Amino acid sequence: MCDQSRERHGASFRTIPIQQAVGTVLAHDITEIRPGEFKGRAFRKGHIIKEEDVCHLQRLGKEHLFVLQVAEDEMHEDDAVTALARALMGAGVRIQGEPKEGKINIVADRDGLLSIDREALLRFNMLGEVMCATLHSNTVLKKDQVVAGTRTIPLVVKKSIIEKAVKIVKQSQGSGVKGHGVVEVKELRRPKAGIVITGNEIYHGKIKDAFAPIITKKIEEYSGEIVGIYYAPDNERFIEERLRELIAAGADLLITTGGMSVDPDDVTRFAIRNLGATDLTYGSAVLPGAMFLVGYIEKVRSSECGVRGDINLKLNTQNSELIPILGIPACGMYHRTTIFDLILPRVLTGELIGRKELAELGYGGLCLNCKECRYPVCPFGKS
Repeated sequence: MCDQSRERHGASFRTIPIQQAVGTVLAHDITEIRPGEFKGRAFRKGHIIKEEDVCHLQRLGKEHLFVLQVAEDEMHEDDAVTALARALMGAGVRIQGEPKEGKINIVADRDGLLSIDREALLRFNMLGEVMCATLHSNTVLKKDQVVAGTRTIPLVVKKSIIEKAVKIVKQSQGSGVKGHGVVEVKELRRPKAGIVITGNEIYHGKIKDAFAPIITKKIEEYSGEIVGIYYAPDNERFIEERLRELIAAGADLLITTGGMSVDPDDVTRFAIRNLGATDLTYGSAVLPGAMFLVGYIEKVRSSECGVRGDINLKLNTQNSELIPILGIPACGMYHRTTIFDLILPRVLTGELIGRKELAELGYGGLCLNCKECRYPVCPFGKS
């Protein structure tokens, strides 16, 4: 009987009799041919030989096998990649099926927005013998969509490498946020949007409004509803009053259009400021959408009679909620995809958007204005 050993890529290989192969790891694919019935792989590389496999292998004419030896300080690729996938996962994702050739896919367990800890992912991939590839952060997903794939590079990997990889992931979870992981899918709330469309020319009927159907469609794509749509002239007080009415009607997302430029009659952002909006950020590093505005209104809740609809500037009030307000410049009428499409899903996860978030969008924030828009399957908004 033959028992020959050798090493390759850090793993120990040997040829052994079939009767001694139970529990060992197959080092190569084994093909099966049944004339007129089947031709293909009967056993894949990396398969752990079981007792019931011996007879099958003998029928295929195998008396000896080329197998891997897994030492005490090593892990088979399937066991290793399972440990990696479980460590990488945060809230809203799950493993798709069983490992296949040392690879596992991670899929969305709900509709939502993908979040990737890029720094932790880089440190993870720098280890060399493990890898994880993902979609871009802030990709809007449907349940069961593949969001990441991870695997080990060798068939057998040192346990110390897996331990280092898992440690890197755990360090990324140091914030203590429940469900936080390198790969997670954040839940999107269904918005109740209130819209104020500004501009003298639209209010007085000189031109036809194009904003209402565009925004309505985009809100409905997130299973949201429109609480109300108002038209307003370029008058600060009038715009402010319409926004207050929408809050009182139950809007948890306010959207204004127009009046975001630097012309004297562009007063929408001043009306938003007068409303009591805090953390106002005007201007973004995105084209189209440079004159975008984002801010927050604090709506105080009453424990006795539900929501009062009062506006309170104290952001440390415990019994309150923040209502995002998004100001869309005129480009929203002429371009199918703008900064609004990049920011809306992030706002619906509860993320607070400020100057840093808008500035970071500059890298990848130039729309190519393609004749046939394929967003989001394009580089716009990817970083």
